[in-house]
Amino acid sequence: FQMALYGLGSMLGAGVYGLIGKAAGEVGNAVWLAFLVALVAALLTALSYASLGSRYPRAAGAVYVAQRAYGFPLLSFMVGLALVCSGLTSIATQSRVFGANFSELFGLDAIPVAALALCYLFATTAIIFRGIQEAMWVNILCTVVSIAGLVLVVAVGMSYWGSVDYFETPPTSGGDQTFLIVIQGAVLAFFAFIGFEDMYNVAEEVREPETTIPIGLISAMLIAALVYVAVAITAVSVVPWQDLAAAPGPITEVVARAAPFIPPILFTAITIFAVANTGLVNFVTASRLLYGMARQNLLPDHLGKVHRHRQTPHIAILVLFLILVPLALMGTIAELAAATVLLLLTVFSVVNGSLFILKGRKGEPPGRFEIPRIIPAMGFLVCLGLIVVRVSTGDWRAPAIAGALLLACFLIYVLMRRLDPEAISEIGEDG
Repeated sequence: FQMALYGLGSMLGAGVYGLIGKAAGEVGNAVWLAFLVALVAALLTALSYASLGSRYPRAAGAVYVAQRAYGFPLLSFMVGLALVCSGLTSIATQSRVFGANFSELFGLDAIPVAALALCYLFATTAIIFRGIQEAMWVNILCTVVSIAGLVLVVAVGMSYWGSVDYFETPPTSGGDQTFLIVIQGAVLAFFAFIGFEDMYNVAEEVREPETTIPIGLISAMLIAALVYVAVAITAVSVVPWQDLAAAPGPITEVVARAAPFIPPILFTAITIFAVANTGLVNFVTASRLLYGMARQNLLPDHLGKVHRHRQTPHIAILVLFLILVPLALMGTIAELAAATVLLLLTVFSVVNGSLFILKGRKGEPPGRFEIPRIIPAMGFLVCLGLIVVRVSTGDWRAPAIAGALLLACFLIYVLMRRLDPEAISEIGEDG
């Protein structure tokens, strides 16, 4: 139950409140169909993660399986730090969004948003240091509030269902191109499901992970899809898709029209819970990535230490906090966050390829949740296709930033090899 909510907390973040409008602008009333197509595409990689989690349940699982499949320390190192980079930029972004919404909710205009963002980071660090159970209970609270907000949207707008043509697309597409338009919208909707990879990284803190990870991961994906489709149908039923695409707060606009008696400030409060939860889950994931990479001799041993009493990777948590403080004060976090999509898709490609290789290798231990080899192969191709779509949009800022981050990871690898040649070249017991 906690595992499923952990994944839901990462997927049902504040992003969906704005994503619905952008997707409607591309797909029109067929936005619900775009989410279903995106589910199928995301589920391919999610099934690979579920299968790998049942085979090799450990922290920094993506790093471990990459090393096990390819035997190339540089690739494993790059996969791990790419995930850490994506987590850091996301947490820093969420901290600033949290600060802005918190200030609006309580009228704290005199306090700088950056100061509120730092308070959020400090509180989140303290919770994660305290223990995984404490972090999970906070996650459950925030996830329940986030889901309740989306369920409220569906409840107040359900009476409008059936009032529009749910296959209507923007007129520029033409009837014979509806399928292509839906696919384009699905590329955007795909990113609403990103978050399932966070579940693999807490594998060493889960009871019976060989069974719990697959059940929790797939359950979270299906529940998220159900919520997304219901919200999408409700949104275009209440608000014309043209207005929905132009609205600064699409979900708030839906509620304002369907239930004007509900104060808009309510969704500001719900957004705070959603944003706080996304940052919390990403922080837990990033700390376990550093811990797992240290256990595999890909990072200094100190990052793999666990607190004697709290049983949490306290050194990794502290290091991340010290990195996040300056990141949260930067003004270009949004641009950095855009590049994390490319980083994650690159990691997904490597992970799908890893399972494909390991399933074809004799002597590899089977897991309790096995999938046909064609699924990771298709997941690999889908992720590569999404990378091509993202790069071909003509905006080179995200690819440039992603490339710069990967270059920085490579330079860190080279530096570590020079400082301690044997640490990275010989993967230890856990690797």
